Amino acid sequence: MKTFLMVVQLISSIVLIVSVLLQSGKSAGLSGSIAGGAEQVMGTKARGLDALFSKVTSVCATLFIIVAISLVAIQ
Repeated sequence: MKTFLMVVQLISSIVLIVSVLLQSGKSAGLSGSIAGGAEQVMGTKARGLDALFSKVTSVCATLFIIVAISLVAIQ
């Protein structure tokens, strides 16, 4: 059980880091380059992508906290 929770913790932390880095900030950081590529392919600006990254960040942060508390409770 502990090993499974540690694997879930690792996966959720990696997804959380990636989703935070891909969100657009004030300067439209790394997400601006991806949205620019999507704009050339699809012809529209991918604003839904920012909403998706926001939801993924919220879910992964919640999962990360729950798993972290569970791991502490198991020890």
